[in-house]
Amino acid sequence: MKRRFRRTGLALALLGLALLAGWGLWALLADSDGGQVQATLSAVGAIAGSDTAGYARATAPRPFEFPRDHGPHPEYRTEWWYLTGNLDGPQGRRLAYQLTFFRNSLAPEPAGRASNWDTNQFWMAHLAVTDVEGDRHFVSERLARGAVGLAGGRASPFRVWLEDWEMRWTGSEELDAGPAPGLFPLELRALEEDWGIELVLEAGKPPVFQGEEGWSQKGSEPGNASYYVSFTRMPTRGRIHLGGEPVEVEGESWMDREWSTSALDEIHLGWDWFSLQLDDEREIMFFELRREDGEPETLNHGTLVAPDGSYRPLHYDEVEIDVLGRWRSPLDGAEYPSGWRFRIPGEGVDLEVFPVLEDQEMNVSVRYWEGAVDVSGKGVDGPVAGRGFVELTGYGETPAVEGGSRGQR
Repeated sequence: MKRRFRRTGLALALLGLALLAGWGLWALLADSDGGQVQATLSAVGAIAGSDTAGYARATAPRPFEFPRDHGPHPEYRTEWWYLTGNLDGPQGRRLAYQLTFFRNSLAPEPAGRASNWDTNQFWMAHLAVTDVEGDRHFVSERLARGAVGLAGGRASPFRVWLEDWEMRWTGSEELDAGPAPGLFPLELRALEEDWGIELVLEAGKPPVFQGEEGWSQKGSEPGNASYYVSFTRMPTRGRIHLGGEPVEVEGESWMDREWSTSALDEIHLGWDWFSLQLDDEREIMFFELRREDGEPETLNHGTLVAPDGSYRPLHYDEVEIDVLGRWRSPLDGAEYPSGWRFRIPGEGVDLEVFPVLEDQEMNVSVRYWEGAVDVSGKGVDGPVAGRGFVELTGYGETPAVEGGSRGQR
């Protein structure tokens, strides 16, 4: 496997921002050329329940309003725009991508604007491309202050950017009348020296409001929740650049929008998150929070989306996930699940989910595994296949839980 990696920003500045943001220092090892762990921030710490004074909290369902809610919510501490996609090139060449923008408030009150550099907003972006045929996973990260135009976001006309990486609405001046006005067509552009993405995403199914009308509770304490909306199937076309060569691609993407001040409880080690797009035109989202005591978490939940875009919630006791294999990171031997049996007995769904490449680890400031997967098995109406993405956090950060199952380490 060939991995290419870029980081922008100074390590000392990043460490200072991490401490200010309450994200937690858990590793500061080699530089980016050393082939070792790079992580300085904890994914779990980023959305845990500490340091909430002065911020807005996700305490109950609230109406979503577009295009306003496409843009940033600086009154909340943490936010992300998360996009993944499975794409096909010429002769069936299989490619996949991830592009995620993260916003984090360093303090609840805006900066005093003594200068144009004053800001309380810290931005981070991750880019990855999986080349299945070439057995390669390309990874890059950028970091910036939300000042002097380095990084930021706006609701209308919609744009989120970090340096020259961006996602932006490319529609006409008049907003479309769809269920999410001001978002589609959505252009993604993120290029490194000789690889990257240039894609256009079109509106597919209507938005899915996760949890209770978009209020997704992930912790037992009041306010330990997020506002969470997904776009589960977006037709996608454009170019993936590899080795300086543009490859024309088309396929389907998934987008998650989420913001919160705190979400997880202290007992949570991380999460296993699944987004599956099936060829019967259904989609499934489900996440499992892993507890340090190894017990099942009753807050786990997800959604089953029908071909017509209607959807119903999936509760913790409706989904059964069993790990079928393991993969050890060559960096330090950290062990991740690799292959799952995913069942919804009440719907007759019985699927196997396997990574297209075992090593799709994101060895960046926040270390996690994020990768494209293939799906096969039995769906609601019979045999089904599909594609998707899986995200695994916390496995490189904490000791293993003994005796766990169903996604436990």
